Amino acid sequence: MEKDIFKQDRNSKMLLDEVYFWTDTVKDWKKIFSIDKYKIIVIDTLRELVNRKKITVYAFVIMPNHLHLVWQMIELNGKEMPHASFNKFTSHQIFQDLKLQHPEILPYFKVSDRERNFRLWQRDPLAILMDTTNKLEQKIDYIHNNPLQERWQLCENPEDYEWSSARFYETGIDNFEFLTDYRGII
Repeated sequence: MEKDIFKQDRNSKMLLDEVYFWTDTVKDWKKIFSIDKYKIIVIDTLRELVNRKKITVYAFVIMPNHLHLVWQMIELNGKEMPHASFNKFTSHQIFQDLKLQHPEILPYFKVSDRERNFRLWQRDPLAILMDTTNKLEQKIDYIHNNPLQERWQLCENPEDYEWSSARFYETGIDNFEFLTDYRGII
C-alpha cells in the first residue's frame, strides 16, 4: 500500500540521488516573493545549481511567501547539500538587496540567532521522498495548481502563472532553462 502522500517527515535528511517534494517557507510567512526581483534570484540560483550538475529540478512554483519544488540532489556543493547552498545564497542575495533598496523591510527578518542576524527561510523545510510515480504526479499537480487556490487567485490556469513549471509541462518549452521532465524517473 502506498504511503500517505501528506506525511511530513521534517526531521529526515535528504539523500543524494533521491527525488523530493520540498517546501521552503519564508519566515513568519512574509510575502517577500510578491517582489519579482526576488523570484528571479530563486530562478537564477536554481539554474546555476542545475548548470553545475548539483541538482535536477522537475517542477516548481514560487508563491508570495513560500515555494515548492520537486527536485533531486545530485552532488554535494563543496561540503554541503545543494538545498543548503540554495537557502544560503538566496537569503544572502535578497538581504543584500533589502539593505540597499528596502531597508524598512529588513527588520521583519531580524532574529537573535548565534549564527545570523537575519533569517529569510523558516527552519525545517518540508522534504517528502517521492518514491512512487503516483505520489510524484500528485505533488506536481499540487504545485501547478497552488496559484489557483482560492486564497491566492494568482491566475486562472496553471500554465498562465509565470513563476511555475506548469507551462513547461503544457507546451514542452522550458523558459527557465533548467527543468527536466519527470516522466520515467521513478
